[in-house]
Amino acid sequence: MQPTERFYEADAYRTSASSVITAALPLEGGGGRIALAGTVFYPEGGGQPADRGVLTLPGGASLAVTDVHEKEGVIWHRVDRLPPDAAPGVPVDQQIDWAWRFDKMQQHTGEHILSGTLHRLFGAENVGFHIGSEAVRMDTSVPISPEGLRQAETEANRFVWQDLPVRVLYPSPEQLAHMPYRSKKEIAGQVRIVAIPGADTCACCGTHTATTGQVGLIKIVSAERYKGGMRLAVLCGGRALAEMQAMQARQGEIVAELSAKPAETAHAVRRVHAELAALQYAHYGLCTQLFDALAAAVAPGQNALFTVPGLDPDGLHRLAVRLTEATGGLCAALTPTEKGCGYCLARRAGDVRPLTRALNAACSGRGGGKPGICQGSCAASPEAVARFLRSQAGADPTHTDKE
Repeated sequence: MQPTERFYEADAYRTSASSVITAALPLEGGGGRIALAGTVFYPEGGGQPADRGVLTLPGGASLAVTDVHEKEGVIWHRVDRLPPDAAPGVPVDQQIDWAWRFDKMQQHTGEHILSGTLHRLFGAENVGFHIGSEAVRMDTSVPISPEGLRQAETEANRFVWQDLPVRVLYPSPEQLAHMPYRSKKEIAGQVRIVAIPGADTCACCGTHTATTGQVGLIKIVSAERYKGGMRLAVLCGGRALAEMQAMQARQGEIVAELSAKPAETAHAVRRVHAELAALQYAHYGLCTQLFDALAAAVAPGQNALFTVPGLDPDGLHRLAVRLTEATGGLCAALTPTEKGCGYCLARRAGDVRPLTRALNAACSGRGGGKPGICQGSCAASPEAVARFLRSQAGADPTHTDKE
């Protein structure tokens, strides 16, 4: 088959074209693959996702293009269905999803600007790149400090503000030999160069904005150490704006909740955190006093069953353990929950796992643990769980509800 003519390489802003089907193959499970003489659809590659859109047949039937890939120079369009009239020689009209395409153009050009800036400032090579559904992932070859990332982000956006031209070049081998450019791999045949004056020169097959100004904004939203370098999450253009709008909305909620000025939310959160820590410390101490008092009410050898509202899993565990220090009998700590009852069963010398399994079966529960202590939750009420435990414990246990 003849290689597909790539209309998108000559004009990334071209959204439609007419062409002829050169091959059509059905796929197992439905749909098919269509090759065209020429296409405006970008195939997945170089870290950039494929375009999506529609192919329209002469009779008006529309085929949704859900994926595009290239193999041996031929670009294949995956379509949701393959009617009989989608055959070689049939003309088709193409229409890409422009919003989808322009988003990828903004992300890709922004990545070039930032990668070139990181390389120039810190000697960082771009060793991994992918335009994801939520953010652009960039992997660098060297670690970069938070201060360095802020410096690079600011400088990259200065290139955006200058509204520089983004040029696509096809240099001869002689010209290429004297041209410094970024590339992650050796390229056979004609090399396509995307050049941004002062910012970056890189071998690339993707679609790009005509000027840096159309990128709009470049924002690094997260950075972490990764394989000796950094893994960055970056948003450009419309994605960056959407994230800033979402952050502003979240900030507004925090401001209203804490009755704080926007510039003082961090201080307000630290204040609330300190207050919470103080309350948790006081609560822990009060629970300790309560657990000691409950344990003191249990005679050695008796079973102990207590229901205490408001305990978290750690509190249940602490109460059950404290009770085992007072008695060698069965110890059970219960607390009401939204869905039923939380429990912790313990015995100083013995195995409570069989009783736990029986409780789970009888009261729609889930949980387990070690021979001496098991913990979980039940759909039944604390009263129902207590009745079951009394029926299984044999002797009448000490039972106190703390409402």
